[in-house]
Amino acid sequence: MSVGHVQRAIETAGIPTVGIYVQSFAHVPRLMGVARTLITQHPMGRPLGAPGDGERQAAVVRAALELATATTPTSEVFPHAYRTVNH
Repeated sequence: MSVGHVQRAIETAGIPTVGIYVQSFAHVPRLMGVARTLITQHPMGRPLGAPGDGERQAAVVRAALELATATTPTSEVFPHAYRTVNH
């Protein structure tokens, strides 16, 4: 929840933010009134994806950045499920 508090404080200063939350915590930004949220279908602790999966992590960040220009409260679900990377 502290991420949501920080996000709201930054928004109050006029700086747009996007929170990236895992599905388990999708209810938190709604309860806190966070302006822009991207929900991933990843496990707790890995909102951007698996370690070493730079392609997926970049895709999540790009999806979040696309939400940064939203002028109304927006919540979107990242459409891809979690995947592991074999090295």
